[in-house]
Amino acid sequence: MRAWKFGDDIDTDAIIPGRFLTIYDPEELAKHAFEGTRDDYAKKVKKGDIVVGGRNFGCGSSREHAPLALLGSGVKVVIAQSFARIFFRNAVNVGLLPVVCRDAGQISDGARITLNLPKGFIEVDGKQFMTEPVPDFMKGIVDAGGLVEYAKGLEKVPVCTKSQQ
Repeated sequence: MRAWKFGDDIDTDAIIPGRFLTIYDPEELAKHAFEGTRDDYAKKVKKGDIVVGGRNFGCGSSREHAPLALLGSGVKVVIAQSFARIFFRNAVNVGLLPVVCRDAGQISDGARITLNLPKGFIEVDGKQFMTEPVPDFMKGIVDAGGLVEYAKGLEKVPVCTKSQQ
């Protein structure tokens, strides 16, 4: 998986400019991802690539369009030193996995990344960097395709009532 490296304080307007907020289709949003910030991204990103950020990735406006644009471009994981809280939550809610890696600043643009989240690290061009643990419930939401799909799956789980006890 190839790294697309960005710096600190990448805000949601840099990920998807506000003029595209009338679009709700992730693949259409992806055509405008990082427009004006890194114009080659939308044309060259490949399915399975990983966005890498510095500190405070996804700051700014509260909008699900930003993680949706990344998903639409084939990115399933964003690695950053830290995330803006609302972006982190929106990412999980739409099925994009945010991974905190304090050493993300050492990852170069174009680096090859291998995830080993169960063991708590990523491998980047032969070097290992520790990640914060990804809780099982969060992985479950992302694996389901987001919070709505996860909740639909919960509807199928039997609920114990008093009469069944």
